[in-house]
Amino acid sequence: MPASLNGVALAPAALTLPEGEAVAEPPFTLPPGLRAAAGAVVLEDDGRVWLVSPTNGFGGYSATFPKGRVDAGGSLQHTAIREVFEESGLVVRLRAHLIDVRRTQTYTRYYIAKRIGGCPSSMGWETQAVHLVPAARLEEVAVHPNDAAIIDALRAWMAAQA
Repeated sequence: MPASLNGVALAPAALTLPEGEAVAEPPFTLPPGLRAAAGAVVLEDDGRVWLVSPTNGFGGYSATFPKGRVDAGGSLQHTAIREVFEESGLVVRLRAHLIDVRRTQTYTRYYIAKRIGGCPSSMGWETQAVHLVPAARLEEVAVHPNDAAIIDALRAWMAAQA
C-alpha cells in the first residue's frame, strides 16, 4: 500500500468526531417501521470512491457504501463518520448531504465525504475487504439494487460540481 493517496497519508488513525462542524441538510423524516441509519460516499479527489465488502456478504451485499444504524441519542452525521471508520478504517470529513433512501430495514441518510486520514487495513470485523473504485464503474462493483439510487445521486452531485 502506498504511504499516501492524493496527498493524504494512508496510516492507521484514531476516530475523531467533529465538534460544531456540520454540513447543511434537510430535515430527516423517518418512515414508520424503519430504523434511522447514516452512511457516506467517500470520494477521493481523483474521482474514485471507497466501497466496503461486508463480512460473509451480510445483507446480500458483495460491495456497498459504509453505513449503519444510529445509536440512541446519536446524530446522523456522527453515525456516518463512525460507520465509515468502523467499516473502512478511514477518517472522513462530511462535505454535503447526498440522499435519503429506504433500505431493507432502515431509512438511511447518505453524505458525500472526503478522506482526511486512516487506512483501509484498519477496517473492522464487519468488513471483509475495502475497495477503491472509479466512479464510472460503481455499478459494476456495487451491484445490490439498494445502491442504484445512491450511485445516481452521486453522479448528479458530481455533475453539479463540474
